[in-house]
Amino acid sequence: MTGAKAQILIVDDEPEVRTLLRRCFEREGYAVLEAADGAGLRTGVARHRIDLITLDLTLGREDGLALAREIRAGCDVPIIMITGKGDTIDRVVGLELGADDYIVKPFQLREVLARVRAVLRRGHAMPNEQQKREQYSFEGMVLDAASRELRSNSGERYDLTTAEFDLLLLFAKRPQRVLSRDDIMELLKGHDWSPLGRSIDVLVGRLRKKVERDGCKPQLIRTVRGAGYMFTADVKRL
Repeated sequence: MTGAKAQILIVDDEPEVRTLLRRCFEREGYAVLEAADGAGLRTGVARHRIDLITLDLTLGREDGLALAREIRAGCDVPIIMITGKGDTIDRVVGLELGADDYIVKPFQLREVLARVRAVLRRGHAMPNEQQKREQYSFEGMVLDAASRELRSNSGERYDLTTAEFDLLLLFAKRPQRVLSRDDIMELLKGHDWSPLGRSIDVLVGRLRKKVERDGCKPQLIRTVRGAGYMFTADVKRL
């Protein structure tokens, strides 16, 4: 990355964890802010340009999932959730809410840095010459690879997370083809997929809610039983 340092907001109610992560991130050249609770999180997001949030899901009496939902409703800043080892359901729900990744405690700092770098790299990737001319039209929408935006023909902008945009771009480039979950994980190489089997399904579900006319009866992203998913739109390269 070039220019200003990326700024990370650490949200955790354990001072020792915040200190550990702060030192780790600062050694890598990132600017760091800390918050111990929801109030601190809201203040940090309101007053500073935040490039990434690490959010512990157990903040004392506060619900980290509710805070994640609140953040995602107001902005698309990348979120890496930090969960306990046995909190599988919380991890799934977190992904459904729009988290870009998650880390399980106890964690290794090397893993934390790898995931932070990957999420920041995806969010700040500069378009290459091909992407500057890469636009796809389908179902009354235009997907622009350079600006990383999905817009309706009337100009309305859809709020997609980094992972959702990358998945939709993948589909738009390969319409009318069945893609297995393994295919999708392989093609989305910039994402650190976990062994959690529902990760791809959760991501597809999130995308459907935003682009399908009826999220309960998806037609645009169709499930092919036992095989994967197919993007059924008639896609035109602009």
